[in-house]
Amino acid sequence: MRQQANLENITIVLNKPRYPENIGAAARAACNMGIEKLAVVAPENYDVERVLRLATHAAAGVAENIARHDDLKAALASCHYVVGTTARLGGERQRVVTPDAMAGELISLSAENRVALVFGPEDRGLTNAELRLCHRLVHIPTSRFSSLNLGQAVMVLCYEIFKATLAEPKPFRPRLASRHELDGMYDQVKDILVRIDYIRPGNPDYWMNKLRHFFSRLELRAAEVSIIRGICRQINWYAGKCHEDGAKGAPAPVMPPDPITNERSQ
Repeated sequence: MRQQANLENITIVLNKPRYPENIGAAARAACNMGIEKLAVVAPENYDVERVLRLATHAAAGVAENIARHDDLKAALASCHYVVGTTARLGGERQRVVTPDAMAGELISLSAENRVALVFGPEDRGLTNAELRLCHRLVHIPTSRFSSLNLGQAVMVLCYEIFKATLAEPKPFRPRLASRHELDGMYDQVKDILVRIDYIRPGNPDYWMNKLRHFFSRLELRAAEVSIIRGICRQINWYAGKCHEDGAKGAPAPVMPPDPITNERSQ
């Protein structure tokens, strides 16, 4: 069974956010992805009503239980592993990982450790001194404009962590055609191709091997084998009917309705 990230051990930490609406948007993003712990450090203007307006009713519980701190060190004191976010690279920001790589690391770390994801102020991000409090730095790749809205950045990282909690889907493996069903189809295809002179009757298996290799790559199901055999029956009927009517001087026969679409061929 695939190990999953422990979302209960993950906290989103917003350091010195400037706008209450961004705090609400972050709360909503975290709630969407199953993360319920949100901490705010020294917000510039904390207005509960404006926070709740962007959090919406669904994330009101997350917004109402926000932990507030005056200092980033105090907010991280009980955490065992800290991930800092950075939009800028270079200098002291050399060793960074992508969001999906970060999420993969947190699968095992979050099992027994409290993890914090730290986001800096909207206008300047985390300082070098604040990044030194982090064990790992994560950078969200963008095209030409590297700055993301705070709520958007929180959503990207929370989404990657949530993805890491999902069980790997089991691949669908349908029942394939049996050996008996395949052999019957190959015999029928070979017979009809010899009759219409598509392959030489002297050595039909040489050409049939090419078709066998082709069909083997398709992993045919029983219903698909039935369709191919039905096509062969129609070809056989039509060729025989044309031969009989031609011998009598009659026009070409009208094909019966297709058993699948119930339409007549033109």
